[in-house]
Amino acid sequence: MTAAVLAVLSGAIWLYLIAARGAFWRAAERDTRFAPEALPAPAVWPRVVAVVPARNEADVIAQAVGSLLAQAYPGDFSVVLVDDQSNDGTGDAAMNEAVKLDLPDKLTIIRGTEPPPGWTGKLNAMATGVRHIEQQGAPDFVLFTDADIAYRDPKALERLVRGAVNKGTVLTSLMVKLRCDSLSEKLLIPAFVFFFQKLYPFAWVNDPERKVAAAAGGCMLVKYEPLKAAGGVAAIRGALIDDCAMGALLKKQGPVFLGLTEAVESIRPYEDFNHIRRMVARSAYAELDYSLLKLAGSVLGMAVTYLVPPWLAIAVEGWPGMIGAFTWAVMALSFQPILRLYKRSPMWGVALPCIALLYLAFTIDSAVQHWLGRGGAWKGRYQAAAGTGA
Repeated sequence: MTAAVLAVLSGAIWLYLIAARGAFWRAAERDTRFAPEALPAPAVWPRVVAVVPARNEADVIAQAVGSLLAQAYPGDFSVVLVDDQSNDGTGDAAMNEAVKLDLPDKLTIIRGTEPPPGWTGKLNAMATGVRHIEQQGAPDFVLFTDADIAYRDPKALERLVRGAVNKGTVLTSLMVKLRCDSLSEKLLIPAFVFFFQKLYPFAWVNDPERKVAAAAGGCMLVKYEPLKAAGGVAAIRGALIDDCAMGALLKKQGPVFLGLTEAVESIRPYEDFNHIRRMVARSAYAELDYSLLKLAGSVLGMAVTYLVPPWLAIAVEGWPGMIGAFTWAVMALSFQPILRLYKRSPMWGVALPCIALLYLAFTIDSAVQHWLGRGGAWKGRYQAAAGTGA
């Protein structure tokens, strides 16, 4: 009887996910659909300033800043790097790249400060950058972008702005294409994007009639005036998951867009499983509001959704086993659009239950790290205490 109940329950969950969860699995929300080439250009291109928070990023900052400075944006565009107390020469590496490109006047480097109580380090750096550019005259848009993000297409910013102006979005965010070269990345990175889309269906995020809000922090083009009206970065100062907090803050101000892209990439390597574990564990328990009850529910839900179908298919005879096999197949097929985006073999879809089991372990580890006082670890800071109050 237990196997029969689990077969029906897991099958019903996947029926809901495929048919009624915003078609997240199709991965159809793309920057190229949001702002196709035929979309008219603004009569006057808005002024944009990029704010790049960076803490000990000397290994990637030259590529990131260089790709920004190389953007073929028709309007006024400059970059502010907030060097968040780095001790590895991050600022020097960035300026050297700007000098090499003969564009040092387009890059400003300011020194960050230790975050005040209640602030996370990244949000404090972002706010520092915004305060600096306000002193020079407020821009039309602020591009919040991470120190490990490379804009491979020189027209990526132009496309973002053209879409934002035509669609009237107050926040235009891209889930950048993450690196997927090492074995651990091939196994875990496409699933990371898949799970994020399932949690925050992009079509629902982009629907003004729905309350679901999110963003991807690597690339967020924010309209300045709505951000100011919402209270600025200070309004989310303690949020450990700062991008989704920004999405929720700004969706109250107007339309938002979140989509996938192949024009902007993360250049941060995750060469082994431990790197990805730390990346997930940094914020997974915060996503559950630091609730033991929600953690237990998440563990149970993940087990029924991802682990029960292959168990039924392999170990149970009769119709429950057949339902398990069918559900496992549906699961594998739903993973295919993201696998195609990342140019991975379709056979990785069969391994989705095993991948989900690893993410389940990372989520439990996130809670353990929080209980040990090491939650929200990033570049020598443990920020979960700030995040807890968000």
